[in-house]
Amino acid sequence: MTDLTYSEMHEERRSAALAMGGERKLKERAARGDLNARERVALLFDEGTFAETGLFATSPRDEDKDKTPADGKVTGTGDIDARRAAVIAYDFTVKGASSSATSNKKMGHMKELAARGMPLVYLAESTGVRMPDVMGGTGLGSANDKARFLRRRESPWASAVFGYSFGSAAWHTVSSDFAVFRKGAMMAVSSPGLVERATGHAVDREELGGWKHHATITGFADAVASTDEEAIGLVRQFLSYLPSHNGEAPPVAPVTPGSGERSAELNSLVPESRTTVYDVRKIIEVIADEGSVFPIKAQFGKSLVTSLARINGQSVGFIASNPLFKGGAVDVAAAEKATSFIVLCDSYNIPIVFLVDQPGFLIGIEAERNKIVGKVINWMNALSLATVPKVTLMLRKNYGQAYVNMGGAFTADATAAWWSAEVSFMDPRSAVSVVHGIDPETEPDEYERRLAEMSKESTAYDVARVYGVQDVIDPADSRQFILTALRDNALSRTNGVGDHLLSSWPTSF
Repeated sequence: MTDLTYSEMHEERRSAALAMGGERKLKERAARGDLNARERVALLFDEGTFAETGLFATSPRDEDKDKTPADGKVTGTGDIDARRAAVIAYDFTVKGASSSATSNKKMGHMKELAARGMPLVYLAESTGVRMPDVMGGTGLGSANDKARFLRRRESPWASAVFGYSFGSAAWHTVSSDFAVFRKGAMMAVSSPGLVERATGHAVDREELGGWKHHATITGFADAVASTDEEAIGLVRQFLSYLPSHNGEAPPVAPVTPGSGERSAELNSLVPESRTTVYDVRKIIEVIADEGSVFPIKAQFGKSLVTSLARINGQSVGFIASNPLFKGGAVDVAAAEKATSFIVLCDSYNIPIVFLVDQPGFLIGIEAERNKIVGKVINWMNALSLATVPKVTLMLRKNYGQAYVNMGGAFTADATAAWWSAEVSFMDPRSAVSVVHGIDPETEPDEYERRLAEMSKESTAYDVARVYGVQDVIDPADSRQFILTALRDNALSRTNGVGDHLLSSWPTSF
């Protein structure tokens, strides 16, 4: 019989739970420069606001109940910039943060809580499922996963990936609206060791699921960070652009001093020649509020830029052609990137601004093998279903079906063209070759005559003549045009809240 009081017994159990996987493991992490789960939670939330739930949870298996403090998941709620949010932090010091029935219940509770009106953040690092708990028919047969990974985007999900992330850490990451990978992180269905045993071939960790792979090949990494602290800071920054839930408009931030004062620079940032490249990110920086641009998937599908930003304090999403890469031609990766960004913005009531300077979709055998046709129509469907305000500015080249996908043909609510814009079915040079088969080297005079024919009525004023755009503007007036369009097309009757027709669109496709 114990001589401890209830208070002393409580404190003893609490201290054991807070000790996580033990002093040795915590010291090893600190020596590597890795924060532990509780340190990450402390960084995520405003100081003193974290309220934990499930501290005294453990494995349901008797032999593990004293070895699994908090059952390897730190869960609870706290404030991020004075707004409530929930967290699931994987504690790698407890059996590699593997998941059991108990920790799954904790995570399920956080999902239910978040769906009522607050963001949910995953701090992911896990070896996957806890094998002894799921082996055999009784293990798998006891599961109930009917809606475990269902996303209706009632509220934002954000993930930060650290170290190894397998199993549910991977599933939750690709189910999230935003994922940042710390350099050195790895995410895959299974570990390299298991893959090697299953296939009989050596597997390179980075190639299987390293952070570079997900930043440049799969596009699952929306951002990349060098440290735990930077990764968590990016999660906080991302959430600052979004509402706490989809039933309200995003928060309005104070306008940074100097915003809009550089508009005259827009007349010199875009070269007149359609073949001279430039970086559209500089255009976005000038139009948006100073210091407000937050890139999404910057290393993936580079011919298209997607960024959250603010204009006059209001959250907006930019989708912009970037001639610096592939001349701005839209490839498969860029099409996927545009579609997922439209879904994000529409799900959380963020207006979309298109900046267009593209020669069309990138064609060829590789593009067709990668299903470019389907990617184009996915994008088109998403654009048609989006109910947030959509504004298009045509800067220079605007050809073919990509004209429609980038907000032309009345797929946007407000459209203007810079006086330098050019709109046609395809580049007139290509059209001459297709229609007439003329070689400019052997028949220069005839080529120039036919080129003049194909170039007719393709100016911004020709598009405006048939009301294909509502206005032709001085580039310096771009910010003001967008501001006016956002006011005129605001969802005033619903206080800035859209219909969310894309809320069940897959988070990874």
